[in-house]
Amino acid sequence: MGAAASLALPDARALLLRASAQHLTNRSRVAPRPALILHQVVGLQSQLLSAAALGLRVRADGLSMRAITTALTVDRSIARTWLMRGTLHLVASDELRWLLSLLGPVFERGSARRQRELGLDETVTARGIDAIRKILGSAGPLTRSQIVERLVRHGIKLDRKTQAPIHLIAAAARRGVCCLGPDTDDGETTYVLLDDWVPRTTGPMPGLAELARRYFCAFGPATLPDFVAWSGLPATVARACLLEAAGDLRQVSVRGQAAFMATGQAAAIEAGRSVRLLPAFDTYLLGYRKRDLAVPASLERRLHRGGGWLHPAVLVDGRAVAAWSLRKTGKRVDVVVDSVGEARPIPQPALEQEVRDIGRFLGLEVGLKLNSPPVKRNS
Repeated sequence: MGAAASLALPDARALLLRASAQHLTNRSRVAPRPALILHQVVGLQSQLLSAAALGLRVRADGLSMRAITTALTVDRSIARTWLMRGTLHLVASDELRWLLSLLGPVFERGSARRQRELGLDETVTARGIDAIRKILGSAGPLTRSQIVERLVRHGIKLDRKTQAPIHLIAAAARRGVCCLGPDTDDGETTYVLLDDWVPRTTGPMPGLAELARRYFCAFGPATLPDFVAWSGLPATVARACLLEAAGDLRQVSVRGQAAFMATGQAAAIEAGRSVRLLPAFDTYLLGYRKRDLAVPASLERRLHRGGGWLHPAVLVDGRAVAAWSLRKTGKRVDVVVDSVGEARPIPQPALEQEVRDIGRFLGLEVGLKLNSPPVKRNS
């Protein structure tokens, strides 16, 4: 850091490099193994497990929903808990404790004030976490409601109408007591004892410098502010991590800013038109401080309409060009592509292939519905 960047990247090249690093191009898809994919991208945001599953699909060849369910509930090679930015993430199980050791204390401190506002002072929180450990140790997996019911037996009464229950559970998760388990048949989240779900690791764990190196390999070319936004680390801490990891990274320039990526990443550039249907909350669009490189202003308003919700996007060579949704009308299920403003043409054969693959993944007959302007047919 501080040295002159060796290469200034045009926007299109920077985006294609990012898309390749995220396995979102024709040649960069990986094997259909959920834990491998999550290793490569350092986790996927997963407040909606269905969206995270689609995020795994879009990065792999031939991945099935059954393989994800098996990895999550049988092999337990992937798991969900609160990590980067203090939000729910789906990660490889063998990296969960490492990430938790780095980020859990950061967000524990950041959540203290809100917890006190909810009546969860240090004493109540400590008692509640100890109770959750005992409850899940004898009766997991349990839903939030079931945990709250059992907490009463331990002398801890939480108002279900407030956010106190989920904040206490999240505090327990940040301290390595629990993580999310399998959803119930009706889609409700459950929680399990972390020690029962994810085996403990032996030996020393890597530090924050390794987190920086992994981020820039998975998201590069990216900037220091991007790393801060993705991780949720304080800027001073993130800068120190980058300084330590910089020797393993290549420095370039994107829009006049110093950016970093894997040293061999430039070799991964490819020609051709790569079309991907990104799900809601995809890390490709959430992993940077700003989305303006990948998302035009007119489409940004369509994808991010408030309330913290980031809608699904059609990606062409790393650039978002339209919004899409999965809609069911009677017995018919369609991928509805909604072009907005000055949207770029979408190669229709590649788009149709993505729609077919979503149908294969979901085990449904899925059609394609195009809202104007029409897509380009001769690419």
